[in-house]
Amino acid sequence: MNWTWFHRLGSPPYIYKLAGTLTPWFAWAAALLIAYGLVGGIVLAPPDYQQKDAFRIIYVHAPSAWLSLMIYTTMAVSAAIGLIWRMKVSHALAAACAPIGAWFTVAALGTGMLWGKPMWGTYWVWDPRLTAELVLLFLYMGYMGLRAGIEDTQRADRASAVLAIVGVINVPIVKYSVEWWNSLHQSASVMKLGKPDIVLEMLIPLLVMFVGFTLLFFALALVRLRAEILRRERAASWLREALA
Repeated sequence: MNWTWFHRLGSPPYIYKLAGTLTPWFAWAAALLIAYGLVGGIVLAPPDYQQKDAFRIIYVHAPSAWLSLMIYTTMAVSAAIGLIWRMKVSHALAAACAPIGAWFTVAALGTGMLWGKPMWGTYWVWDPRLTAELVLLFLYMGYMGLRAGIEDTQRADRASAVLAIVGVINVPIVKYSVEWWNSLHQSASVMKLGKPDIVLEMLIPLLVMFVGFTLLFFALALVRLRAEILRRERAASWLREALA
């Protein structure tokens, strides 16, 4: 098996150039899809028969919650690859993902609280899913704090990688908490086997928002990855040549 492609992914010059090429494509696609999803979900979709217009927060909440989990998993996998194969680019990607994932987690928690007030009568309850999502935010913050607290980049990479890998156990807890414990949070209505419990006029904009938010993450991650590579490779000859 030819592993040339794998080794190329570990090359800072190659990834720096590739990220610069792909970023505009992801960014424009994300902007168009999010704009379409917002119009379709907030303006065109009919009100929910129980939640009325309050349900429309799902078009930001659900994609944000999905990305909070996906990004942490991506961060943990990248950190593990960097730890096992000592790939600097993998550690750089993990570092680039953390702030983005933290902000999507904040968005998920914030929109969930705004939805909870009219639905539950309070902004916050110690519900299993909400609590696990809050723990996820603490894991992101702990990862970033640990990296910032260690001056040596290699030591910071190793220590934060261990934390990211250990913390990934919280991802399935967030995902399946509604099924494992008694929860006020509604069960899955889209991401489930069988027919989704949502009409097509509501479903299509929601799926578009999922794709749009995911592409937005790709664009942001590539921008941050380039910045992280610049920081790590600032003394490298290839970087001076590229900037020249």
